[in-house]
Amino acid sequence: MAHTFLLEIGLEEMPAHVVTASAKQLVERITGFLQTEHLTFEKIESFSTPRRLAVKVVGLADKQPDVEEEVKGPSKKVAQQADGSWSKAAIGFTRGQKLTPDDIFFQELKGTEYAYVKKFIPGQTAVEILPKIKEAVTAMNFPTMMRWGNHDFKYVRPIRWLVALLDQQIVPFAILKIKSDRISAGHRFLGRSIELSSAADYPAALEKVFVIADATKRKEMIKQQIAKLAAAQHWQIVVEPELLEEVNNLVEYPTVFAGKFAAKYLEIPEEVLITSMRDHQRFFYVRDQQGKLLPNFVSVRNGNQDHLENVIAGNEKVLTARLEDAAFFYHEDQKLTIADYTEKLKKVMFHDKIGTIAEKMQRVGKLTAALAAQFGFNQQEKQQVARAAKIYKFDLVTGMVGEFAELQGVMGEKYALLQGEDPAVATAIREHYLPIEAGGVLPESKVGALLALADKLDSISSFFAVGMIPSGSNDPYALRRQAAGLVRIALAFNWPVSITSLEELVAKMAQVNRELYQKNQPAHLDEMTAFLKDRIQQQLASNNYDFDVIQATIAEAKNPFTMILQAAEILQTHRTDTDFKGTIEAASRVLRLLRKAGIKSNQSVDPALFENASEQQLQTAVESLTATRDPKELYQQLQTLRQPITEYFDQTMVMAQDQKLRRNRLAQLAQLANILQPFGDLTVLNVK
Repeated sequence: MAHTFLLEIGLEEMPAHVVTASAKQLVERITGFLQTEHLTFEKIESFSTPRRLAVKVVGLADKQPDVEEEVKGPSKKVAQQADGSWSKAAIGFTRGQKLTPDDIFFQELKGTEYAYVKKFIPGQTAVEILPKIKEAVTAMNFPTMMRWGNHDFKYVRPIRWLVALLDQQIVPFAILKIKSDRISAGHRFLGRSIELSSAADYPAALEKVFVIADATKRKEMIKQQIAKLAAAQHWQIVVEPELLEEVNNLVEYPTVFAGKFAAKYLEIPEEVLITSMRDHQRFFYVRDQQGKLLPNFVSVRNGNQDHLENVIAGNEKVLTARLEDAAFFYHEDQKLTIADYTEKLKKVMFHDKIGTIAEKMQRVGKLTAALAAQFGFNQQEKQQVARAAKIYKFDLVTGMVGEFAELQGVMGEKYALLQGEDPAVATAIREHYLPIEAGGVLPESKVGALLALADKLDSISSFFAVGMIPSGSNDPYALRRQAAGLVRIALAFNWPVSITSLEELVAKMAQVNRELYQKNQPAHLDEMTAFLKDRIQQQLASNNYDFDVIQATIAEAKNPFTMILQAAEILQTHRTDTDFKGTIEAASRVLRLLRKAGIKSNQSVDPALFENASEQQLQTAVESLTATRDPKELYQQLQTLRQPITEYFDQTMVMAQDQKLRRNRLAQLAQLANILQPFGDLTVLNVK
């Protein structure tokens, strides 16, 4: 007989951002509990609102399956005495299994006979097992936990009621002083307490007390109401998934409504209005059919249509107050020049161990100058990036960014344009923060990308210089994200950025800024190298390259990130080719021999010292190769070298007794190894 089991945890209102994850966790924990207890089921339905987390288990088995198992005891020699009677060990063994020695049979295991008994374990019923579900409930973890009263128990919010029903029967358990029952709570203002007669009644019974417990259904109601409103008003209402999810987790009974604000506020930059509505008030913003922002907003009430006009008026009042502040800051900020703001940055600390933001901008200015020259920027681009580096943090001390921190960079761009800055400079001010999250949008302009790269490199090197290095999950200054962004920018713009080139830049910065980089910089450079290399490794791993391919291609610190990515792609693509094994083994033999001999530099080769045809054949083959650093072309050339390399080793003793011959042959192989540098360390590849 299949059952329906309902578990509902009633809580004080949870933060919106934890509701969905908590509902998912509850499903996982209940699933794990039932699987551990060997209670089968058809499916688990999830329900959640700000005040409750619930699951309904459909098709739950009546009981565990019965189990018959063989239990091994002592060996036959120990269990049975010489006269055939049972020993104390045998009697104790069977007594422990609640059986008698008459139940013993012998069975051979690895050449020795042992006493066994067959034990029948009847399956427990769901009624007997389910009270233990309390353990799954109390084991849940949340990003924010709290205690209440005098209790040590911690949970996301105080538990106010528990519902646990197996069909019509209450499953008894208690958490603190809250005992499981069949009574649930309706909407805080519109509903009432409700007694559930059966687990199957959920969630239909809650709808009668103004609670839509199904989060998916509630979200669909919001979307449909918004679409209806948009059609009636001829609006475009931007429904961003993240905002919809958050709003959905703020309400139990959604009613969509529209409000408005004074058109005069439209003079404020659109980003400020949207931030005020979306991020601060959880409102959806509205555009007309041509995409122009309108002085309207859409929100969702946790309730019905009753007295909706009061709700609208209250929300309009709150938004107007915020927009009034924004308008004030917008006009006040324009009373000062960019030079005034950059002067203020001399007194604003970036970090007390590193210095002020003004000092950071000076360092970034030097980095951008060096990088612009390295990347072949034209004169205009060099001037643009130099100007951007000189002012790019100025908006941090504006009133608007002080009130709306999310708009840093955005307001810098707006104010820079208002004060007549080059549009490329203004764009760079906004783009230098990008990407702001893993996989986030990258800068689109060259100037903005270079400024972003330099800013991130300065932050990483500065924190490493003063010994503030990420460890484990501890990364308070998001240096991992910044390093990942640095790598992605270099790849996106195909710039010749390598670990070595970054090290050289930082080393130069260390000489110029001795006070900042005074603490054991060489050691921190090594740590920073490993840190950046790990970010490249993760970038390659995100493309699903094999581990050995990744390790091979990142081994050469001089190779630009773009070359590393291309090399990984080539090796990954060709590793299933029939000739891949032979090609890589031939090249690896060269590299291993050179490594063993300690040869690192490239020396000249004297053909007059060749003693056999294979030496000349290899030299001719190497010299015929076109000069390329493109891994695709290089791999094709490497394939042609397989035979000359093999024959060379078959006919030539590289480590000859004659030192001149040995040096000449090692120099010959070193030339070849130099050509293979774009692939990193091919000896790491697994070609077995």
